[in-house]
Amino acid sequence: MIPSTRAALVTALGAVPVGLWPRLSTLALWGGLVVLACVLDWLLAASPRDVRVERSVPGSVRLGEPATSTVTVTNTGRRRLRALVRDAWPPSAGAAENRHRVTVPAGERRRVRTALLPTRRGERPADQVTVRSSGPLGMAARQRSLPAPASLRVLPPFHSRRHLPSRLARLREIDGRAAVLVRGQGTEFDSLREYVIGDDVRAIDWRATARRADVVVRTWRPERDRRVLVVLDVARLSAARLGDAPRLDAQIEAALLLAALATRAGDRVDLVAIDSQVRARVTGESGPRLMSALAQSLSGVEPSLVELSTVTVTQVVRDSLSQRALVVLLTALEPSAITTGLLPVVGAIAHDHTVVLASAADPEVAELRADRSSADAVYDAAAAERAALERDAVAVRLRRRGVEVVEATPEELAPALADTYLALKAAGRL
Repeated sequence: MIPSTRAALVTALGAVPVGLWPRLSTLALWGGLVVLACVLDWLLAASPRDVRVERSVPGSVRLGEPATSTVTVTNTGRRRLRALVRDAWPPSAGAAENRHRVTVPAGERRRVRTALLPTRRGERPADQVTVRSSGPLGMAARQRSLPAPASLRVLPPFHSRRHLPSRLARLREIDGRAAVLVRGQGTEFDSLREYVIGDDVRAIDWRATARRADVVVRTWRPERDRRVLVVLDVARLSAARLGDAPRLDAQIEAALLLAALATRAGDRVDLVAIDSQVRARVTGESGPRLMSALAQSLSGVEPSLVELSTVTVTQVVRDSLSQRALVVLLTALEPSAITTGLLPVVGAIAHDHTVVLASAADPEVAELRADRSSADAVYDAAAAERAALERDAVAVRLRRRGVEVVEATPEELAPALADTYLALKAAGRL
């Protein structure tokens, strides 16, 4: 039995008769009446054991978008159910108002709805539904928690989608250019045309020339069915907070925008999330199914406090790619980690593939470098400047090994990586 607030108020009103007749018997009589009323109200309340609950939620929702949890309360007993229903969710599900008063006649059902606004990616399992059944007097209640399994999958928000139209326009410009005339890696046959002064003699098609009695050259265009492998670092460096979110969120945004752009360009995109082992993998998907698979796979990926296994990265690249491809490594441009681990690895991969290392930079470092307001700020600025110089030196060493380096703030990383992909596409390096 759970006494209600009304029972407490009625008990407090006993001070009036006790003040008028200050006897122990008055106090005992009033207390007995209150207890009797509570017991009677508890007996008249509908039993929560006669209540059935079902919960339904959408299969998935993007981070920051609203969702609704619907709980169906069915009264299978003989008494009217007057209840307070609590639809319990973890705090990250964003259930602001999850307590609902409901009256359900015997043999009927009612639905209550809880608005959800998730604040974190991943699976958000619901807790039990608690039903507190009150009696007709509102003095006491029965309570029971009932299982109603449900889970809401929160997908990455994909805010960088707004950059996609402008990059697709640039992609169409690249595809609409004159065909590439130089044979080589990353090009495929397009058409034949007459030779003009300045054409590469290696492009002459001698059989077609013999048939037409004119010198004919082959024209080539960038291949559309290229491979793009995105390696997402989910080790300890991805847990660093850049602003209000971890570095991993910026890396996921960049991976989603690159995948959307590359698949529109006709390239095949695979993704692997790695720390000390493979945590997520998306292969063999294309078109709209690719973006859906990426969102579902990356929704539950969280940073882990372990070192990135360079052996696993190398093995995954070798197992996934049998021909030259674009390998995009989304990680932190951390001098110590790259010098001791990634530098020889990406150098070896760059011999067989085009490699891009993309990193989200901490915006607070730029602010520290510019601040000279006090003596402490000057020391902080010097430390930030030194860290920037070390990152620049590592970036130079990577470029010498044939690795393209992209470093930008979390908001600018996705469009910067997309621009690098388009530049490589325009240069015929894919």
